[in-house]
Amino acid sequence: MALLENIRVFVRVVEQGSLSAAGRHMRLSAAVVSHRIQTLEAHLGVRLLYRTTRNVQPTEQGLAFYNACQDVMSALEYAESVVADAGANPQGTLRVTAPLGLGRHVLAPLIPAFSDQYPQINVQLRLSDHLIDLLNESIDAAVRMAVLPDSSLIVRKIMDCERILCAAPSYLDAHGTPKKPDDLLNHECLLLRFPGSQQFRWTLKSKNKSSPLPVHGSFDADDGDVLLDWALGGRGIALKPLWEVAEHIRAGRLQPVLLDHPLDPVALSVLYPHRRLLPAKVKAFADFAVERIAAELQSTLDGLDLAALR
Repeated sequence: MALLENIRVFVRVVEQGSLSAAGRHMRLSAAVVSHRIQTLEAHLGVRLLYRTTRNVQPTEQGLAFYNACQDVMSALEYAESVVADAGANPQGTLRVTAPLGLGRHVLAPLIPAFSDQYPQINVQLRLSDHLIDLLNESIDAAVRMAVLPDSSLIVRKIMDCERILCAAPSYLDAHGTPKKPDDLLNHECLLLRFPGSQQFRWTLKSKNKSSPLPVHGSFDADDGDVLLDWALGGRGIALKPLWEVAEHIRAGRLQPVLLDHPLDPVALSVLYPHRRLLPAKVKAFADFAVERIAAELQSTLDGLDLAALR
């Protein structure tokens, strides 16, 4: 088992490009990671990595060993999944990623219940509004609220999320309420901006057609919660999933705008890499997320009547 663990560490170091990054992913200190690599090199009798102060690179023998280890890791994962499924006992470390807002306010509060149900699964939650590459980052599952490109990932839809534009009454009192989509071009629009983000173009429906608008504003961030805080502070108009702002709309802290020009809903889904046999821990999480997240988000919308606000 020590040899297998050392191989796991080596594979993660090559994938992450540094001892410290691999240690963070595996919850090991850099010193432990370094010791495991040295032990593996001593066992094989070859140097596997070139080390610098900033990163590591595999040697020629190290790269060949890494490539060969892919089959070993795949076979080990398959064997572990067979045993876990046969015993109906999901276990192991589960690495999950989700958007910041959804992760903080919806998913994270549900994780203790998941852990109670599956005590032998160790959950590592990584929250980011950036789209993380599941394969390169060794992520087991992702909860995403986005238009998903075609890929090799398995997608299980949780629900469609309605989206709206909203602003604080103080902002609308000071700057006026937009009456048609083009009016947004003269407003402060709060933008979620990072490489690959499409939120600087808002697509609203008008007379059965959709028109993307190149909106702009003085405030943008790569954290959706920051945009919400700015909207509540009267700094501009935000595009938000309805579940995220429902409470603020009920309380009058935010007011929907352009409800007659709706945005397309966005699918909320659980994604995970396609594998020969789905690990029991991933299936358990996907089943849990589909049921519990949908119920949680639906509860935030109960009793909210947007038609009455038109």
